[in-house]
Amino acid sequence: MIEFASIFLLLAGAFFFLAGTIGLLRFPDVYSRLHALTKADNLGLGCILFGLALQAESLAQALKLLLIWPLVLVASAGVSYAIARRANALGIAPWRKEEK
Repeated sequence: MIEFASIFLLLAGAFFFLAGTIGLLRFPDVYSRLHALTKADNLGLGCILFGLALQAESLAQALKLLLIWPLVLVASAGVSYAIARRANALGIAPWRKEEK
């Protein structure tokens, strides 16, 4: 049963990584691309780490795996903020849908 839950979480994580990559390629500007990447990648990483934690041989290994996720969440938020702030400072305007 744990193997099936682990496989499901690993596949879900891979799906979210794929969705983030598609968002990176399809969205029109740096701001929406950052949004897609940070949301999808953080959720994908969480699923993958929980899936791997289910397969860990000890509680210490599982906790070490799960400690990675909050560290990446904080780093991802900080880096995304810095990229968006720099894009704004360079005068890159957010994309707006043209009205007909």
